[in-house]
Amino acid sequence: MTSTPATTGVVHLIDREPAISGAEMVSALVPPPQFDGATFDSYRADAAYPSQQEAKELLQAFATGHSAPVKNSGFFRRAEKTPPVKPGVYLDGGFGVGKTHLLASIYHAMPARRKYFGSFIEYTALVGVLGYAKAVELFRGSDLLCMDEFELDDPGDTMVMTRLLGELVASGTRLAATSNTPPNALGEGRFAAQDFLREIQSMADSFRTIRIDGTDFRQRAIDGEARVLTDTEYAEAIRDAAARGVATDDEFAGVVAHLARVHPSRFIRLIDGVDTIGLRDVQVLHDQSAALRLVAFVDRAYDAQIPIRATGVPLNTVFADEMLSGGYRKKYLRAVSRLVALTHS
Repeated sequence: MTSTPATTGVVHLIDREPAISGAEMVSALVPPPQFDGATFDSYRADAAYPSQQEAKELLQAFATGHSAPVKNSGFFRRAEKTPPVKPGVYLDGGFGVGKTHLLASIYHAMPARRKYFGSFIEYTALVGVLGYAKAVELFRGSDLLCMDEFELDDPGDTMVMTRLLGELVASGTRLAATSNTPPNALGEGRFAAQDFLREIQSMADSFRTIRIDGTDFRQRAIDGEARVLTDTEYAEAIRDAAARGVATDDEFAGVVAHLARVHPSRFIRLIDGVDTIGLRDVQVLHDQSAALRLVAFVDRAYDAQIPIRATGVPLNTVFADEMLSGGYRKKYLRAVSRLVALTHS
């Protein structure tokens, strides 16, 4: 007899051992629920930052326009006067300026039979499950592939993905990606191997880079500090959340340790059906691997828009100062932005 998942009450993340199949991972390659209805019309460009409106118009043209195929000029033909349109767009900008909203708008606006939307970590995890050859077979010939948060944790993963994207471009797939780093600067200051840099440059050549500036919308209405509860406030918040839905209640250190035993591709299943996340006694992280796993977990919680209630140090200070001055600075700052928003939601 199959048990029915609880719809209310308290559960513990550290008791969950999630599993996910390749087919389930593919079916999940759609925009996060919060962007189900994202459109270019619903994107509100900030007049103080003209690049937002410019990016919106360029991406709208990319999504709805039809780029002419590149013609082979041949030996006796005159070369094309207009350079061919690049098959991809790469949206580079700061945190909370609406990059994911615009990426989801491309996905919804483009009339395509086969299209996919996922984060960099979701695609690398899928390649790991299916194998490179099967992943190429799956995506080859698709109309559109959207990749949010193109970043670097491992040069090997990135080289695999750049080669995958190259094969997809050759099959006619159009690409749209976002990052906090320009494509030809990925890995700058961290990875300097010549073959890696060559792969990155090759990928960058497939994209038109569009820069978008602005202030972090997630912190416009709040003070930039994560909300911290007293023990009494926390107990009351979890009790109230558990009466309305499913709330988790765990020691922060226990969750950090548990994340080391769960593959990041399964983090979305770890919080499946959860309505509120409770973290007791948050502490500053000094271990880089633990911090990067927390970033991946926060990304999934943010995609699902699950509020966080916490005690201990403020979650905007969870990453040690030495980490914020290192090569993953932008990744940590994005997570801080999301953590602040989730503690106020």
